[in-house]
Amino acid sequence: MTLTLNLADWLALLTHFLSLSLLAIGGAITTAPDMHRFLVEQRHWLSDSQFTSSIALAQAAPGPNVLFIALLGWNVGMNAGGGVAGGGVAWAYGALGVGIAMIGILLPSTTLTFAATRWAHQNRDLRAVRAFKQGMAPVVIALLMSTGWILSASHDPSQNQGRLWLVSGVSALLVWRTRLHLLWILAAGGLLGWFGWV
Repeated sequence: MTLTLNLADWLALLTHFLSLSLLAIGGAITTAPDMHRFLVEQRHWLSDSQFTSSIALAQAAPGPNVLFIALLGWNVGMNAGGGVAGGGVAWAYGALGVGIAMIGILLPSTTLTFAATRWAHQNRDLRAVRAFKQGMAPVVIALLMSTGWILSASHDPSQNQGRLWLVSGVSALLVWRTRLHLLWILAAGGLLGWFGWV
């Protein structure tokens, strides 16, 4: 995929991630549905497969789950530089995309989190602070469910969707009801995908 981005487009990418940063309650992954809307459906800067592959690769890699933002920015930049065939220019645009996306997603939320955490720690016994923490739990769960829906909806429709939903349901149940480490569940899902079951 090759596209042309001007300064206004790069600023739009930055401001979109700046705004999403303040909505990323429960982590950046909860804003993936809006990123998909903006990058794939509205702007056509990424293909659907680039989007889902970026998330899958970053989630499989060790480290923080915010790495998928860097991969999304990288792919936008590489597409703007003409793809792999663009050579050094594409790599430079890829690095620019990573920088813009990561600054956008990290700067506002980091600043707000630092200030709010200091205040909440100093006032942790207030009823309002305790109520806020309890009230945010359903919001985070709903955002994570919508992210899962977007990722599973882009799965190849020719394959048996029932298997995918079964694996998703069993995984959610195992996370909820057992102390089984999440990496074992991820490894099992990877093996099921490797053998073509899902």
